[in-house]
Amino acid sequence: MGKGYYISKQLAITAVLLAALAVIIIIALSIAYSKEKAKNEPKFNNEVQTSPPSSTSPSSNEPWDKYRLPDTLSPIYYNITLWPRLTMDNQGMYIFTGESRVAFECVRETDLILIHCHKLNLTLFEGRHAKLMGKYNTKAPAIRKTWFQEETQYLVIQLEGTLKQGKFYLLYTEFRGELADDLEGFYRSEYEENGVKKVLAITQMQATSARKAFPCFDEPAMKAIFHITLIHEPGTVALSNSRDIDPEKLQINGHDVISTRFEPTMRMSTYLVAFIVCEFTYTSKPNDNKDVKVRIWARKNSIEEGHGDYALNITRPILEFFEKYYNASYPLSKSDQIALPDFNAGAMENWGLITYRETALLFDPRTSANGNKQRITSVVAHELAHMWFGNLVTLKWWNDLWLNEGFASYVQYLGADYAEPTWNMKEQIILYDIYSAFAVDSLVSSHPLSCKEEEVNTPAEITQMFDTISYSKGAAVLRMLSQFLTEPVFAKGLSTYLNQFAFGSSTYSDLWDHLQMAVDKTQHLKLPHSVHDIMNRWILQMGFPVVTIDTQTGNVSQKHFLLEPTSVVERSSEFNYEWFIPIKWIKSGVEQEQLWLLQKSVMHKPLKAGKGEWVLANLNVSGYYRVNYDNENWHRLLDQLTTNHQKIPVINRAQILDDAFTLARASIINITLALRTTKYLSMEREYIPWEAALRSLSSLFAVFDRNEVYGPMQAYLRKQVKPLFDHFTSVAANWTTVPAGHTDQFTQIIAMSLACSTGVQGCRDLTKHWFRQWMQDPEHNRIHPNLRSTVYCNAIAAGGVEEWDFCWKMFKKATVAAEAVKLRSALSCTKQPWLLNRFLDYTLDPEKIRKQDATSAIGSIASNVIGQPLAWNFVRARWEYLFKVYGTGSFSFARLISDVTARFCTPFELHQLKQFQKDNADVGFGSASKALQQAIEKTTARIKWLAENKEQVLKWFISETE
Repeated sequence: MGKGYYISKQLAITAVLLAALAVIIIIALSIAYSKEKAKNEPKFNNEVQTSPPSSTSPSSNEPWDKYRLPDTLSPIYYNITLWPRLTMDNQGMYIFTGESRVAFECVRETDLILIHCHKLNLTLFEGRHAKLMGKYNTKAPAIRKTWFQEETQYLVIQLEGTLKQGKFYLLYTEFRGELADDLEGFYRSEYEENGVKKVLAITQMQATSARKAFPCFDEPAMKAIFHITLIHEPGTVALSNSRDIDPEKLQINGHDVISTRFEPTMRMSTYLVAFIVCEFTYTSKPNDNKDVKVRIWARKNSIEEGHGDYALNITRPILEFFEKYYNASYPLSKSDQIALPDFNAGAMENWGLITYRETALLFDPRTSANGNKQRITSVVAHELAHMWFGNLVTLKWWNDLWLNEGFASYVQYLGADYAEPTWNMKEQIILYDIYSAFAVDSLVSSHPLSCKEEEVNTPAEITQMFDTISYSKGAAVLRMLSQFLTEPVFAKGLSTYLNQFAFGSSTYSDLWDHLQMAVDKTQHLKLPHSVHDIMNRWILQMGFPVVTIDTQTGNVSQKHFLLEPTSVVERSSEFNYEWFIPIKWIKSGVEQEQLWLLQKSVMHKPLKAGKGEWVLANLNVSGYYRVNYDNENWHRLLDQLTTNHQKIPVINRAQILDDAFTLARASIINITLALRTTKYLSMEREYIPWEAALRSLSSLFAVFDRNEVYGPMQAYLRKQVKPLFDHFTSVAANWTTVPAGHTDQFTQIIAMSLACSTGVQGCRDLTKHWFRQWMQDPEHNRIHPNLRSTVYCNAIAAGGVEEWDFCWKMFKKATVAAEAVKLRSALSCTKQPWLLNRFLDYTLDPEKIRKQDATSAIGSIASNVIGQPLAWNFVRARWEYLFKVYGTGSFSFARLISDVTARFCTPFELHQLKQFQKDNADVGFGSASKALQQAIEKTTARIKWLAENKEQVLKWFISETE
């Protein structure tokens, strides 16, 4: 599936009352709807609805009070018919109706059926919520009692007799649900096209929302075949996981409709089921006679303007790459990808019907930046990788989510590199995944990649697994594994793994087995331990090591790295926080033989450096660990950077910067040593080191942009970035063109962004001039798409209400999602508090800011030094509302906490954070629970670090700018 302001108490209370009023109105409408729907809505059959009985106590030990399904039943297939209404009913609601038949085998004799069902109103049959039938001459027992168990989201069916082992049965239900705008389950999205409002019905089932669309055994290992039929209005198209079979025109209760039936799916998990009813159209390759039909779907205007063409052009090459890589054919007969106006995640790997945010699939060469194109390539490669790893072979339970998402996050770089071989995509994993994982995994509130099944039960706990650890650390350790096995051996093990577990489910140990078999068949590859023994240390204990090399003695040692070294790690580890570490290294630019660190400390004589020699470990950051050296080696590395930095590989120049600043934040090395790594940047022209430097320096900005260190720090960075700014002024013909190189275009953006933010002469005047030109001629935006985010933000920051209102107007008019994102982000750059408060209020109104973008918009405001306290008070005052709307199903919700607390570095702010935790204990934190713990831990570490380092940082910056 791709981050103390002051608000009046009266305003906060008013917001809470408004939210409460909205809840009361919704409840009232629901009651009225329940009473009237039978006579006011068209039906599949005659039906009578009643409210479900109240749930019994969740504290009992009954099967229906457990979150995991019992191992008594196994689904075989579903027959599902759904009819979404894309017009509002008499109660002002959008609804869908449906019926489902699920056939299942009884694995163990039982008198109980538990099936997931949430927020659905089920038809009663003789007072029961379902009908049960036997199959193949099997007699089904009568249903004694049915009810809904709200806490665990079950329809509970108690039987008069028992289901017999090895026999097959069929459960029939009819139901109604709301097509809400909550971005999960079966929901609706709205947009305008040519001035006309359009509504579409779409799905997002992962992780536990299929049960909101139809009753189902909603666990990933409960795979089945799905026979899906969608009833929809003429003029709309219906899509699902498989190809459609001859849509048929019908009349139902006086309504002209189309019934579209789909081919049976492959055996698959409920979270991968997808169906869509919309007025979209598609683009495909003319005369493409391949067995697999490839189509890109979007709004009609977007397709007509060619915005789907880039995604279409890269899809088949990426599919062909993965077929070769996995040594397995694409399992389906079609590959549909669709761009949606409202979508909570970046994308979702539904088998055969991948759903995306518009920004992750659509590319407009006139308005989309180079970065937008790279994001599309990466996300498409990530989702297509899942078609095999995740969909064909699926995790058994969500505790192993990392296996799905970490794997796709790693191989997306391989697929993207194949599609765009000049982009150096394989190197960028260190920026977008490895360093992101390091930041979270250095906290005691981190968690292992894989935990015990019983640690992940509730929907909120499952949602929390969709975090940086699962995606980015998963990618990092799998990349490391691939590096020391070699890519051919790694791919060979994957191939046999996929073949054995096709259409089934597995655990990480199954993958280790197959990789070990591939190793055993490779005579030249010798590992110090088995794949199991090596990799279990990386996935079953949290964190990572810092490897310390003493080049004076040749000693190399490891230690669990923690951002706050004095923190107490409460989570025990059977491996005692030791790892088996592969170390690739170079000496004075020459690559040496790889060594393994298999214990706490060992002497390795080749690591001793002679006179003038330097050692650099973790070549190309192939391993998931940080590196520290003796002071003498650090100084030699820094001397090499300032004399001839190109002798050190590009990725390792970034590594030196990132490792040094992180080690300094943990008080392992002196902060002035870390600051010295930036002195060579005036000579650097490569993207990856500059991006790493900015990310490292961002931690300094976070704690210093509100005190006296900020001025000297800005002056120093201005001096360092000016040569880069001048370089692009020259090669880009005074900023009228962009460089030809892909990553050079990213470096150009850094040059302008940092130059403007630090006050390099002429930069801000340039951005203000360009923006003013656009304001004078709104129909012709001549600012290059690559530079728009920087130009917009700086112009809004320097301007007032006139510039802000113009930006807002253009945001509302934007028809390309990528352009809308740039404008929305720029609105948060203003220095006017009242405008920021107005923008915060807009995030509560879906007519102004789509729900999918609300938490991101609040986070953008928090990234503004003026907006951060405003956003923090806003979140505190409206936490109950935000939690209700986003707290359980939103993957971006956890990022909201980290965004609004990113600058916290004072005891008072820490007190506020802890008070916030205490005040909202009754409301809860849902999928943001871990993010809150991490925010407290990071704030505590910043306070301590600031007290110890502020004065010497101030002196260093002053000395470097005098």
